[in-house]
Amino acid sequence: MVVRGMLAVLLTAVLWGTTGTAAAQTTAGPLAIGAVAMGVGGLLQAAVSGWWPHRAGLRARPGVVAVGAVSVAVYPLAFYSSMHLAGVAVGTVVSIGSAPLIAAVLERRFTVRWGIGATLGVLGVALLSAGHGAVGGSVPGILLGLLAGLTYAVYSWAAATLMSGGIPSRVAMGAVFGLGGVLLVPVMVVTAPALLAAPRGPAVAAYLALVPMFGGYLLFGWGLARVPVSTAITLTLLEPAVAALLAVLVVGEHLGALGWVGVGLVGGCLVVLTAPVPWRGDPVRRRLAAARRRA
Repeated sequence: MVVRGMLAVLLTAVLWGTTGTAAAQTTAGPLAIGAVAMGVGGLLQAAVSGWWPHRAGLRARPGVVAVGAVSVAVYPLAFYSSMHLAGVAVGTVVSIGSAPLIAAVLERRFTVRWGIGATLGVLGVALLSAGHGAVGGSVPGILLGLLAGLTYAVYSWAAATLMSGGIPSRVAMGAVFGLGGVLLVPVMVVTAPALLAAPRGPAVAAYLALVPMFGGYLLFGWGLARVPVSTAITLTLLEPAVAALLAVLVVGEHLGALGWVGVGLVGGCLVVLTAPVPWRGDPVRRRLAAARRRA
């Protein structure tokens, strides 16, 4: 089940990696793209979640649901604004690269395997940024990227916390993202007309809302129910690598030698985290060792 969860998270990262290329196909602003994509995707998740039979369990954790929902509402506005101000590469690097570290702090999960994997992944994403020639970036853009990384880690933690309390993954994701979508409605009302009027705006909005946001987060929730939050978020470091490859293949951008080294390091991160061999210090290894001692 853990391997399936990892595969679901990796497929999610591939879908998320297409968002930058898709968003580049329209001239609409970052707030419009972020609000419509995450807002509509979140409301759709709530619509198919089947939350009603589990409402008592959700009411028992109102703080977790509320914190997760606020993080869902803030994340797309911060993430797309970060890319707009600091550039796609730097915005993605700061947002996605900071999230695994924050998630590990929230979970208090620091293992040898995670440490090596996260180090390879964050370094690889940083080299991807350098390979794009984007080593700078505005201070506001970088700060917004850090805010995006924080909210990404927090809403993932919130959903996983609900799941650990017996709430099914689809219900947990539907509650957190549905309420987050409701909070984004005012932003959508203000910004959606500009997105819909922009060239290819409706097609971009439909793709982002239905595929990477709705479908991607359903997969991510299924994976979160089977993989620790810190590991799942570290696995999504594949997203910048996919985004960089699509930028080269579709948009025609150039990726330098450092960028290709970064792709290789991200691949190494995924190998470390998904390898079936237990590492010293991992929780699974400790539990197996304790069971053998008791026997």
